[in-house]
Amino acid sequence: HVQLMESGGDSVQAGGSLRLSCVASGSTPRCMAWFRQAPGKEREGVGAIDGDGRSRYADFMKDQFTISRDNAKNTLYLQMNSLKAEDTAMYYCAARVGFYCPTGSRWRDLSGYDYWGQGTQVTVS
Repeated sequence: HVQLMESGGDSVQAGGSLRLSCVASGSTPRCMAWFRQAPGKEREGVGAIDGDGRSRYADFMKDQFTISRDNAKNTLYLQMNSLKAEDTAMYYCAARVGFYCPTGSRWRDLSGYDYWGQGTQVTVS
């Protein structure tokens, strides 16, 4: 079993930056991902990273966010730059036991993940 704990959410001004962290405890997850959910909207994928560090992003995130991981610390990161008001959302960490994240666009399917964190709030004004 895996427990995920996100941190780093905050209220920032537009144009600012934040780095979110997600610490995994219990079994070591391989594929990990970030999702976000804005008020009144569906949860959407931000990016995912395989156990070997290969990452993939939603097209609209690619130049703004960077996903990375430190396997020695069992920690997933999301560096967010040039934040905009529309980035305001609850950000969730997700993990699956499989080494590789689902291929193609399937990494964005919520059903592909076995574990979820409680989320960390990002507010951009």
